[in-house]
Amino acid sequence: MLPSLHAVPGNRLDQIWMVRAPVPSASSVAWSLGWLDEEYAAEGIKVGWVREETIRDPITHSEQRQRATLREGGNISALIDRSRGQPTRVIGLTWIDERQSIIVRPDSGIREPGDLRKRRIAIPGAEQSSSSLTVRGMSLHGVENALSLAGLTLDDVEIIEIPGARIDYSDPLTINRMWAGLDWVADGRADAVYIKGAAGAEAAEALGLVVGVDLDVYPSRLSRVNNGTPRPIIVHESLIEQHFDLVVRFLYRTLLAADWAANHLPDLIEILQRETFSGPEGIRAAYRNDFHRTLHPSLAAERIDMLRLQEQFLHRHGFLDDRVDIDGWIDPRPLAVANAMREKLRAA
Repeated sequence: MLPSLHAVPGNRLDQIWMVRAPVPSASSVAWSLGWLDEEYAAEGIKVGWVREETIRDPITHSEQRQRATLREGGNISALIDRSRGQPTRVIGLTWIDERQSIIVRPDSGIREPGDLRKRRIAIPGAEQSSSSLTVRGMSLHGVENALSLAGLTLDDVEIIEIPGARIDYSDPLTINRMWAGLDWVADGRADAVYIKGAAGAEAAEALGLVVGVDLDVYPSRLSRVNNGTPRPIIVHESLIEQHFDLVVRFLYRTLLAADWAANHLPDLIEILQRETFSGPEGIRAAYRNDFHRTLHPSLAAERIDMLRLQEQFLHRHGFLDDRVDIDGWIDPRPLAVANAMREKLRAA
């Protein structure tokens, strides 16, 4: 039996928060269209948003705010938090191919994964800010995935440690620091670096660099499991238990926004330009393969297994304080109810 929609008396909310990252997501589309404000307006609940890098800062993001936060974002910081005992739950997983590439100089001779053997790969250092750990984790896994396509491992390349940087995800200029390794490749201090997304692709092109290995063209999605693939939707467990209906309605509006995106690509590109700090050509280059038709959250077994692979990678490389029980982390109830609501609407 599906859970009833109710909120626990005495725990009324007047504000919920969304964590928005510069990537395509149905929840951000729902927010951009004003649908989330519309959903909660009758109850006087405002929908605010916070930057990705502030949600672990106790000064700017109190425990009360954390309990009322909905986050569709990268899985590295979410897994790290869970490994440290944070009482979060995964209520959905999304998958969007977002131009994962190994970038090289045009004269490098690197045209396929096997060409990376014995090359110098730039990897950001392990500073302790959340954004720095995330970029290091992304880079390591992206390079490991590329090498695995040729039967190679990280032991087959020379890792060049470069300075990490704290990333301000709200700033279209400083977000490029995420891909600081591009400068190392451009001036010859390294031979290759991993990037993903529209901003990374545009920054590489501006430096005259090219794609040496395009991970998106390989048939197996396993070669693209990384921070944003799959991307979890995370909430505090108390929000589910005390405000189940609000969580369900967030997912319901997110599902409807994904339906809208599937049929409104030009309008979606306009939204994504604001979200990703990229131009329309950068969006089209980074997000391919009918990505606009695949924004729906799901808890399909394949996506859960891929999240499990990401947890294994992060544990193997020392990012996690403890193992994360993926199955125990997932709460499928809100999405089941939201999908039932969507189907009822479609049938009507």
